[in-house]
Amino acid sequence: MIETVVSANMLIGEVMRVKKNHLAPDFPTGNEKRLCIVSGIHGDEVAGQYICYELIRRIKKDFDKLTGIVDVYPFINPMGLEAQYRDVPVFDIDMNTLFPGSKDGTVGEYTAAKVMKDIEGADICVDVHSSSVYIKEIPQVRVNSDVASDLAPYVACMNVDVVWIHPSSTVMEGSLAHALNEIGVKSMVVESGVALKIDYDYSNQIVDGLFSLMKKMGIWQGEVETAHKPKFAKDKDVVFVNAESSGIFLPVAKHSEYIQQGEIIGRIVNVLTGSVEETIRSPRSGIVFSLREYPVIEEGSLVARIFGGGHE
Repeated sequence: MIETVVSANMLIGEVMRVKKNHLAPDFPTGNEKRLCIVSGIHGDEVAGQYICYELIRRIKKDFDKLTGIVDVYPFINPMGLEAQYRDVPVFDIDMNTLFPGSKDGTVGEYTAAKVMKDIEGADICVDVHSSSVYIKEIPQVRVNSDVASDLAPYVACMNVDVVWIHPSSTVMEGSLAHALNEIGVKSMVVESGVALKIDYDYSNQIVDGLFSLMKKMGIWQGEVETAHKPKFAKDKDVVFVNAESSGIFLPVAKHSEYIQQGEIIGRIVNVLTGSVEETIRSPRSGIVFSLREYPVIEEGSLVARIFGGGHE
């Protein structure tokens, strides 16, 4: 059932609406577990649109297997999505800094408050992201260390490659996941791919993980596929590699593949002189967790993250 979560009049005479698809058994008992899937907080992250579509399509195909509630919110920032713009247009603010929001605030703050109220009471929320236009990410779940132990059984079945546990001190307080965890809704963030593109292999991997999560929660009785068993990583297991030069980045390493310490990640070249400004080598052995996608690069920009260590 399609429901309107937020409706706000805009200055140009249009109406901004945030909608959800409420999927529930035909004969509910009142004791069903509830999972919320949120996407589109950043308007340039389009992979979540496909993930929501495919999730709903598969549920409807075998609707008799659904024994709990799944609420799908495909586009929390609809204006940004329409404009292919990461932030909330006009206000130029990252929506993932506005939670828990305010009913008396700007359109973005009002939307955040209404979304929070609608999700309140859910058992688990998955906030789906697809990085930025600059960096491509391996399929991963990110969780706050304060809730990692509670979420561990659930994130373990999410069919991702890595679960990255962040110290609570580094978690952005205005994010949806942080705000929901504060009110008792177990929340995790999924990252994969790159903004403005849909990596269908990665996206289908995430969809499979969501069905596995539903199975774990007891709200899906169908078959599930989980080919990926994640490694759990803390910050000490992830090395950030930054550029020391400016120019055009030419990658040598392959995203999501294993690299040995000292092997070349890529080169930064000067297109005016035809020279190599910098050859970037991996400081450790591990998986190319994140890799620069946008080729134009400035000194200090992130080139890659290498993940080594961790535990299953």
